[in-house]
Amino acid sequence: MNTPTPPPVDFAALNWVKATASSNQGACVELAAAPQGWVALRDSKNKDREPLLFTPAELTAFLDGAKGGEFDHLT
Repeated sequence: MNTPTPPPVDFAALNWVKATASSNQGACVELAAAPQGWVALRDSKNKDREPLLFTPAELTAFLDGAKGGEFDHLT
């Protein structure tokens, strides 16, 4: 399987969004649409760390698993 190569991204220029259910203490992640359909994910309390990049298919697979309770044992 070929691993896609993410495009170059200016992370500071992205429009970051976090869930309204996130805590005010910064215990959350933020997502942003990145170039070429990729999705960026970062730790809201550590914005200097380089974000992770995912393809839409990767993010969809994760969200489907989360909605289906596959990760409930981790919280």
